[in-house]
Amino acid sequence: MNRKRIFFSLLFALFSSQAILSQTSELEKTITELSSKKWQWMAEKNADSLEVLFHDKSKFVHMGGTWGKDRELEIIRSGFIHYKQADVHEVMVEVMDDTVILWNRITLVAVVGTNEVTNPFMVTEVYVKQEGQWKLGDLTFSKLLTTE
Repeated sequence: MNRKRIFFSLLFALFSSQAILSQTSELEKTITELSSKKWQWMAEKNADSLEVLFHDKSKFVHMGGTWGKDRELEIIRSGFIHYKQADVHEVMVEVMDDTVILWNRITLVAVVGTNEVTNPFMVTEVYVKQEGQWKLGDLTFSKLLTTE
């Protein structure tokens, strides 16, 4: 009887861990797709979709400063920064309960003011679950010294 109990306990633990891993990988896929849509919306200057995605307390860290949601949307709507194209080279995702951190290694083509610039970045995105929806809480651009 003791062996049966141990066997079924191990079997239950195995299936439980597989279910958790499956849920995590599904969540990673969901957040990766959401991040990809965000890059598309930024390229299209689709501030309305971004406004829904951005958490009300979100922060944006750029080479030129840090600001909140309203300022970021104003910058996108006005075209002061046009995120023309983000070529994503690598994506890493870490799930922590109702918070997900995603790192993108990208090459960003942007128009800042009247100048087109291309820069390699590691971009950190923090997503938090709010009322059943994933919201972007932080977007931080860290310029890389190399494109490798």
